[in-house]
Amino acid sequence: MADEPTRMSREQVLGALPPPVADDLLPAIRKAVRASGRKLVVIDDDPTGCQTVHDLPVLCDWSVESLAAELAGEYPAFYILTNSRGLPLAEAQALTLDVAENLARAAARTGQDFAVVSRSDSTLRGHFPGEVEALAEGLTDPFHAWILIPFFLEGGRYTVADVHYVDEVGCFVPAGETAFARDPAFAFKASNLRTWVEEKTAGRVTADDVVSISIEDLRQGGPERVSALLNALPCKAVCVVNAAHMRDLEVFSLGLLAAEAGGKRFLCRTAASFVPARIGLEPRPLLESTELELGSGGGLMMVGSHVPKTTAQLETLLASWPCRTLEVDVEQLLQEAHREAEIQRVARAAGEALKAGEDVVIYTGRMLHKVAGKEANLNISQRVSAGLVAILRGINTRPRYLVAKGGITSSDLATRALEVTRALVPGQILPGVPVWNLGPESRFPGLPYVVFPGNVGDEDGLLAIARKLRKEP
Repeated sequence: MADEPTRMSREQVLGALPPPVADDLLPAIRKAVRASGRKLVVIDDDPTGCQTVHDLPVLCDWSVESLAAELAGEYPAFYILTNSRGLPLAEAQALTLDVAENLARAAARTGQDFAVVSRSDSTLRGHFPGEVEALAEGLTDPFHAWILIPFFLEGGRYTVADVHYVDEVGCFVPAGETAFARDPAFAFKASNLRTWVEEKTAGRVTADDVVSISIEDLRQGGPERVSALLNALPCKAVCVVNAAHMRDLEVFSLGLLAAEAGGKRFLCRTAASFVPARIGLEPRPLLESTELELGSGGGLMMVGSHVPKTTAQLETLLASWPCRTLEVDVEQLLQEAHREAEIQRVARAAGEALKAGEDVVIYTGRMLHKVAGKEANLNISQRVSAGLVAILRGINTRPRYLVAKGGITSSDLATRALEVTRALVPGQILPGVPVWNLGPESRFPGLPYVVFPGNVGDEDGLLAIARKLRKEP
């Protein structure tokens, strides 16, 4: 069929590449980071970007005071959660500009230098180039170039010969041929990143103008080759980075730090895997339930994401896990006359079940409501997410844990329902699935809050978390 995506084996895509660099570069990266005296600020367009790090803070408040306190703090990096992916472009740009201007003021107040990463989706959804343009405008020192790195090991996203692939159960599919590329708010066609930049900039940056750093550059040339290529970039260039292994990111990071030490400044738009490589963070094992402050009573899962992977995970969970299931009628949420009654119905039933010690799964109906226009689809998503927020606000029983499935869902629940302004990430409960320990200002201080990205994990992902966090070992 003409609509069938191209499917390639792992060997077809990766088999002919030179082997990754053998040396562990993380100690050298940490040394270079310390020598730079520069903190890394990760501006995250949804709360899933911390899915590869541990023992770092996440801010949901970007006042000058909060940013100044974090810049002066002990951590080598921190995240600012904007949830801008869930906003129309103009609102996302205005918010990002506000973050950037406050960050510049906080840095001036503290005297602390910093580098910045714009963390976004590994399947190329999000406000590019709009958010990056807003960051560049709000941060006063000019950037020499933009760097694009969507490689995400934990989610099976690889970039080879400038083509970005999504690993779908062992088959590599070009990103532009996946369901992610048909996202009603962020649709795209190109899988080649250079062509994708041309597509997203409406031709203002042509594919021929985009510079590429190849896997051969990284694995055969090393950090010295990377530094030379970065130093040779034309002013205001866009550069894409190929990667198929974490060592590729380590090589690139060491070369990047060398170029920055020589005076260059770069604005990186990346997926989640780049951040630990950029600061030299050693990996840690997955979290065990004994490491979390689990309370008593029932656990709560709230599923808002509609991507096919989430739906498959939800079906597996509901077929195998004894729990109270509550489907939210999206049609009712979208009708003002019935909205409040639907919110109260679900919140009341969930609260009663949690109080009785039952695990509860709240999920939106699986039919995706689409309308014409990118902003109109975002408005529907915001309306549904606001309904989930209202449901959680109506639940007064503290759950044993809370799992939020989906980027917009998890951000809105954290900031608007749980009133989180700062959290600490102890690590991941599954690969690519971070846990937050909520701060004392939140509705449920210390609650383990599992941020489960919509497009991460296999079909057993939700079930695996439920089993890991069950009341009895």
